[in-house]
Amino acid sequence: MKRGILVFLLLFMAMPLTSRSVTITDFPQKSQLTPVTQLLTALNNDINPKALELAVQGYYNLKRQGLIRREGIVTLIDFDKPSVSERLYIIDVNNGKILQSALVAHGKGSGENVATRFSNKPGSNKSSVGFYLTENTYNGKNGYSLVLKGLDRGINDKAESRSIVIHGAGYVSQDYINRHGRLGRSQGCPALSMESYQQVIDLIKEGTCLFIYHNGRDYASRSGVLNPGTAFRSGRLDNPA
Repeated sequence: MKRGILVFLLLFMAMPLTSRSVTITDFPQKSQLTPVTQLLTALNNDINPKALELAVQGYYNLKRQGLIRREGIVTLIDFDKPSVSERLYIIDVNNGKILQSALVAHGKGSGENVATRFSNKPGSNKSSVGFYLTENTYNGKNGYSLVLKGLDRGINDKAESRSIVIHGAGYVSQDYINRHGRLGRSQGCPALSMESYQQVIDLIKEGTCLFIYHNGRDYASRSGVLNPGTAFRSGRLDNPA
């Protein structure tokens, strides 16, 4: 009899409290993200699986917080790659598709062909890693441009005051690579080619998630986006550079 009661209690405890199913949106642990990243990396072997995993994880964390206004799109910029490679990817996370890839420049303070140094400081001319929310567009000194709001405190949250935006630049082209062995560099903005920047901006503007990745300085453990509710309250996210 006691054994029967014990079995019943165990079965009862194992039952869900509601009929609502748990999805990747609700609880994006690594094991649940793996099918998405496997599909995308199968479609494009150039994508770094670690960078993609973090990008998708951060996207779902921001989505759960209600910060994503245009869902389903993640832009990944992989600054582990040299500037001569396409290293910007616009990803349809719902269908596991690469919508567009492109060349993208890093800041002149971050390095030559490869970005190795990053900063949140005004005047550093360095790129900043981490998660961003795309905002409004405007026409400025670099033409049609897209405002970026840095979401990682102490890592990229000065992006707006630094005027870090997406814009087109003549130094981002295959012709420039052929002549100089690398892309030209910006003052910290992720600058795009004159052929692609308008299309990219229109595809990701007004509330999508953008992630700039570099495998260094233990970013994943310091990011408030990847560690919601903990890193934001700690003092660990002071300017890393």
